[in-house]
Amino acid sequence: MSRILGISPGCFLVLALLSEISLAQNSKPSTADPAASAQKGITLAESGHCRQALPVLKKSALLVADKNLKLKAGLATVRCAITSDNRDAALAALQWLNREFPTSPEVLYVSTHAYSDLSTRAAQELARTAPHSYQAHELNAEALEIQGKWDQAQKEYEAVLKQNPEVPGIHFRLGRLLLSKPNPGADVAEQAKKEFVEELRIEPRNAGAEYILGELARENQQWDEAVEHLSRAAKLDVSFGDAYLGLGQSLISMKKFSAAIEPLETAVRLEPQNPAAHYNLATAYSRTGRKQDAEKEFAIHRQMTQKEPQDAPQ
Repeated sequence: MSRILGISPGCFLVLALLSEISLAQNSKPSTADPAASAQKGITLAESGHCRQALPVLKKSALLVADKNLKLKAGLATVRCAITSDNRDAALAALQWLNREFPTSPEVLYVSTHAYSDLSTRAAQELARTAPHSYQAHELNAEALEIQGKWDQAQKEYEAVLKQNPEVPGIHFRLGRLLLSKPNPGADVAEQAKKEFVEELRIEPRNAGAEYILGELARENQQWDEAVEHLSRAAKLDVSFGDAYLGLGQSLISMKKFSAAIEPLETAVRLEPQNPAAHYNLATAYSRTGRKQDAEKEFAIHRQMTQKEPQDAPQ
């Protein structure tokens, strides 16, 4: 064939080698400078070309060695993702930024606004696509409760229960709302208690409901009932410092000082800045003969509660 084409066998070998070199060169990964690509993406983002900037930033931010440029590229990625309503890209960039720069004030600031914006957009989407769903009523109730619009929030929570009586958490929020109202009626505590009991029927592992029932019992000096609820709250949530504190206080009120030490030590460990935890632990130590330990806890309590001296007038 080579003779027919007028090409010598040696030329075929050269052509084959050139072809292999060309393929090898084409198969090599791009050697573009990641820093230059990142800067290009940042410039595009700053000029408002977010759709073009986003794919460039997503690739280059991971490869940039310079920390300052990496940070700028990551922040630009978040802003462009939010602007483009690319929620997956925004969440991925936020997670990456907080992993790479966990204490950066700028990252924390942008994260606060970005998550808030994503939350608002999700709420708007819920209101648009399912305005009459119980989830929409629940979201409205939460917003109204934050604003202190107690009666309106209560109606929204009740609307949730009309649609789905077994939704976990709603009776708990109703009970909490009743206790939060200003100038509550004489029977409000009893109404709230019924809500918490109903919540525990639906969700037996609600530590918050157990805790509030325990505190209501403690206020009424119903010590056995208080211990029962507060013990369950502490078992359901082993990091619930206030539950351990309430349990210890109840046991002290029952003069069970030795039994009060363990939950109060746990309360101090979980909430070392809580003066009440130190004071009650000191009391339990004192009543069980542990004078040195009691003095230490009383000293901590005094140090935490004493007022700073006022500056002398000039």
